[in-house]
This record gives sequence, structure tokens and C-alpha cells, in this order.
Amino acid sequence: MPASTSPANPARLHLVLMLVLTFSTGVLDAVGYLGLDRVFTANMTGNVVILGMALLGADNLPILGPIGALAGFMTGALIAGRALRPTKSGWNHRTTVLLAGVSTVMAAVAILLLSGANPRSSETATVAITATLAVAMGVQAATARHLNVKDVPTVVVTSTITGLAADSHFGARTHPFWGRRLAAVGLIMAGAAVGAGCVHLHLGLGVLLTALLTLGVALFGRTTVPKHGHAGAAAPTADAAVDRP
Repeated sequence: MPASTSPANPARLHLVLMLVLTFSTGVLDAVGYLGLDRVFTANMTGNVVILGMALLGADNLPILGPIGALAGFMTGALIAGRALRPTKSGWNHRTTVLLAGVSTVMAAVAILLLSGANPRSSETATVAITATLAVAMGVQAATARHLNVKDVPTVVVTSTITGLAADSHFGARTHPFWGRRLAAVGLIMAGAAVGAGCVHLHLGLGVLLTALLTLGVALFGRTTVPKHGHAGAAAPTADAAVDRP
């Protein structure tokens, strides 16, 4: 029988939580691209490509937005990396605090947008909101990386798709983690669809949804931290137990 997702089985629970973050990433990237002048808040590969084309004046693409997103994302990743430096790979109290902080930042942005603020009122406002969300996503991505759930990086699926195809029956035939890879690709696509729907209703709804999902991940993940553990205690990774039949 498959392992449960209860706190008693943190490996499976961590995988599920990272897949939830993958879905939320799709939501927020759709909000950023459709509602914040064609800029991604999590997919930095897309921003690098957009910036490269924009520097040559292609199709009036934004320049400051991708630069702000890239700078914000790297700042967030740096903050998380510094905070997690003393700890071992796995879930601990610091990862909970970081993800809760991400949720708080996104909730603040959502409240700002829902209160009537127009991010497109000026380029400065657009870049500021984009950069703020990118900082939060940088923290999330670095925290997810620290949790070390293989093939679920939460913010990019190119490598996941590569592994899914290369290791398939028609490729190397090694088939490792195909289920989670397929789920990650499907969930980020589903998240983008939901995000696009949210933009049609209100720009702040997609941001609020990601804030709530991230808060839920932080709270559920906290249940896997040993009561008498400490910040440096390592939690089991989600690689050995999750893909067993």
C-alpha cells in the first residue's frame, strides 16, 4: 500500500507540500505575466529570455520589470540560503518561518491590490510589486531546494520534463520518479490556468490564493518537525519512501 501523507510519514507529506507549492507557482506566474506587464515572478528563465529580447527592442517588451524580478528573486534566495546555512537538509523550524514569511509578504501584496491599488498606474509601481513578489518566490525556491524533494523544485519544470522524457521507456528506461515529475508539470500548468482565471476576476485574488496555499504548506510542514528537535536536525527526504509501491 502507498505510504500515507500523515505527519508520521514526513517523506510523503513533504512531497505533497512541494507539489502544492508548484501549483501556487503556476498561479503567481500567470498573475505576473498577465497582470504585471509580461513579467514572471518565479520563472527566472522566462525573465532572462524576455530581458534579452527587450534589450534589442523586440515587441516593446519590458526591461525594468525583468531586471526587478531577477534582482528580487536572487535577493530572496540569498536571504533563505543565509538563514538555512546552519541547518541540515530537511524540514526544520527555520523552513517553517521562511515559508510563513513568504505567505505574509504575498498576503500583504494581495490586500494592497484588493484594496484598490492599481499596479499599472506607473512603471515604478509595477516594478515594485513584481520585485516584492519575486523576493518572496526566491525565498520559497531556496527553501524548497533545502527540503531536497527530488525532481520537485517548485519553480521550474524544464529539467523535470527533460528527466520525464529522457528516463522514459523510450529513453534510458530508468523511470525514476515519473509520477512526481508528471504531477509537477501538470500542477504548474493547472496553477497557470487558475491564475489566469483569477486575473479576469481581480489581480489580487491569485496573489491571495498563493498566500493561503503557502501558509498551509508552512503549517502542515511544521507538524513533521520533532517536538524536541532543533534547527539543525535533519528530516528524512522524500526520495526513498515516496515512490515505493
